[in-house]
Amino acid sequence: MLQITTIRENKEDVVKRLELKNVKNAAALIEQVLEIDNRRKAIQKQGDDTKAEANATARQIGDLMKSGQKAEAEVLKTKTTELKNREKELDEQLQSTEKEMHDLLVTLPNTPHLSVPPGTSATDNAVVFEHGSIPKLHDKALPHWELTAKYDIIDFELGVKLSGAGFPVYKGKGARLQRALINFFLDKATAAGYREIQPPIVVNEDSGYGTGQLPDKEGQMYHVGVDNLYLIPTAEVPITNIYRDVILKEEELPIKNCGYTPCFRREAGSYGKDVRGLNRLHQFDKVEIVQIAHPDKSYEVLEDMRNYVASLLTELELPFRTLKLCGGDMSFASALTYDMEVYSAAQQRWLEVSSVSNFETFQTNRLKCRYRNDKGKTQLAHSLNGSALALPRIVAALLENNQTENGIRIPKVLVPYCGFDTIQ
Repeated sequence: MLQITTIRENKEDVVKRLELKNVKNAAALIEQVLEIDNRRKAIQKQGDDTKAEANATARQIGDLMKSGQKAEAEVLKTKTTELKNREKELDEQLQSTEKEMHDLLVTLPNTPHLSVPPGTSATDNAVVFEHGSIPKLHDKALPHWELTAKYDIIDFELGVKLSGAGFPVYKGKGARLQRALINFFLDKATAAGYREIQPPIVVNEDSGYGTGQLPDKEGQMYHVGVDNLYLIPTAEVPITNIYRDVILKEEELPIKNCGYTPCFRREAGSYGKDVRGLNRLHQFDKVEIVQIAHPDKSYEVLEDMRNYVASLLTELELPFRTLKLCGGDMSFASALTYDMEVYSAAQQRWLEVSSVSNFETFQTNRLKCRYRNDKGKTQLAHSLNGSALALPRIVAALLENNQTENGIRIPKVLVPYCGFDTIQ
């Protein structure tokens, strides 16, 4: 959530950045925010003045009673009652105005970093890095959804029987490949200084609100209505919320956590050829990296996280590219996002496998996640997260790019984790 002080002190800049994210009527919305804040300040001042007058009158009554001037004291008691009633009325107005302010602020997305390219869709994203060569497949090469059936390693139809579309069943070497990737990603994250967390996979409303999924993405989350809990769309949600309402020490920053979880997304409105097989699922596995960083160093941290994800893709021998997302393709909460895409040789297209984002203070303002600096003052920290990595499209690319006429080759780095080097 944007900070009102930032809006007031940098109004034109905030409008410019919101327009970069294609927010309609950004200038009018910011003026509305400031108008509500002016009303809030005026009500707050009236309330403070009324309270001060009531306290002064109460002391005056005490002095009159001590001096035996009871009649005069009784007159002032009537005034005190009126002031108390006015104070209560102003307090109710203040609460109503603060709620009005909050309800408007939560509809505003984060302001993007000025390096974010303008644009309205994924076609406007900027390619900033490419690595590896596109593999050339044999004439009888298959897309992964046919490979998985051929080798009986992932069963999409069985998943439909058990749960519905988008819930595949991993079998035999397919299940072992999943487990191998999870363990590989966790081991690499631990070696890079991340502490492993195993969080709950359901969260409450406060947690969904804290990281910006609520109210923005409520329709994309699975809701357990009886208990009013949400299945997590990413481990980012519970891991980042560990630091909700926490004041950290400056020397603790950056804090680096990672975690494996299944993830759940309704993916409402998704259809067509791009959702076949593993391309878009309702349940999938992912290892997430999360950092809480000092504001002065968060963009250095973002580059480190981006390079770390790139190193994983390099070790998996996958051709990939890095995109800097344009304003129109960024998430609600992000200030700057890099997407990593691997090339799917059988589908002949790029598949997103990771997003690495800096949220600056957007999440930490909601979370009230702060640190105390060397002068004893508390400040909002910055939060960052990245997929490292999401498994479905990684598996799709591994199967497609490494297929031969005699089977599917497993990248060398995964062989110790899988216990086999070929799927036949």
